[in-house]
Amino acid sequence: MTMPTPQCPWRMQVHHIRQETPDVWTLSLLCHDAYPYRAGQYALVSIRGASDTLRAYTLSSTPGVSEFITLTVRRIDDGAGSEWLTRDIKRGDYLWLSDAQGEFTCDDQPADKLLLLAAGCGVTPVMSMRRWLAKNRPDADVQVIFSVRSPEDVIFADEWRHYPVTMVAENNAVHGFVAGRLSQAILESVPDLAARTVMTCGPAPYMEWVEENVKLLGVTRFYKEKFFTPVAKAATSGMKFTKLQPAKEFYAPVGTTLLEALESNTVPVNAACRAGVCGSCKTQVISGEYTVTSTMTLTEEEQKQGYVLACSCHPQGDLVLA
Repeated sequence: MTMPTPQCPWRMQVHHIRQETPDVWTLSLLCHDAYPYRAGQYALVSIRGASDTLRAYTLSSTPGVSEFITLTVRRIDDGAGSEWLTRDIKRGDYLWLSDAQGEFTCDDQPADKLLLLAAGCGVTPVMSMRRWLAKNRPDADVQVIFSVRSPEDVIFADEWRHYPVTMVAENNAVHGFVAGRLSQAILESVPDLAARTVMTCGPAPYMEWVEENVKLLGVTRFYKEKFFTPVAKAATSGMKFTKLQPAKEFYAPVGTTLLEALESNTVPVNAACRAGVCGSCKTQVISGEYTVTSTMTLTEEEQKQGYVLACSCHPQGDLVLA
């Protein structure tokens, strides 16, 4: 029997598991207490009941609509969280979740015209919000554009039949799909685009492209969710990082967080919430100048010893890491 951890106090039981696509599964969970969350939020999951292995997953269910709390998870080879959730977890097993987190929500948007843009697994908060809007703002004009690799990769395929949606498939497009990638022409075909609140979730390069192009087309209310880990190419100049154990030197551009510097150089680091809340990316800085935007979960003693949350640490120059 697993036990709660400080960050993950909510016990939930797996009621059933449904395969959505060749590499994505939805776990439907029963929570015997009222679990407060908003459409579009995520939760941290304690992987194998461990307090130091947390992963963030969108709550793909919708409060007030869905019968269960659901997590929709893409299996990533050697992914500590996704392998466990999609291979090992069975009906009847228990999971521990954190409080719901995140500001990528639509219930505080006054807009009656919205455009929701998703790519891949980024559709999980978008579907959560789409159901919420259908129930709570049935008169709202909601357009959805969902980009996938191929038609077999459409998550929530049956459910999308209830909502107007433009499906864009990069490969093997069939009837009902626009072939290729999201383009400016597709965006321009959305009626009243500049008047809409635009919300997007997906891989970092996709969201950057969306942001640049909708703003060129006059959109002023734009929101994006950081869902996938943006792993940039390793830099060859800029700020220098010296890791003592194991010994390694690497570089990152000025302006990156310590977490981004570590990830882009494939230096092992745990990261769950990416928001300075969960504490899983705790790292010790031996010397160098930096600023921090969060010290949650760190004791005063740890801070004196140079411990930081990598996602909230902003190097101001070269750093030496333990």
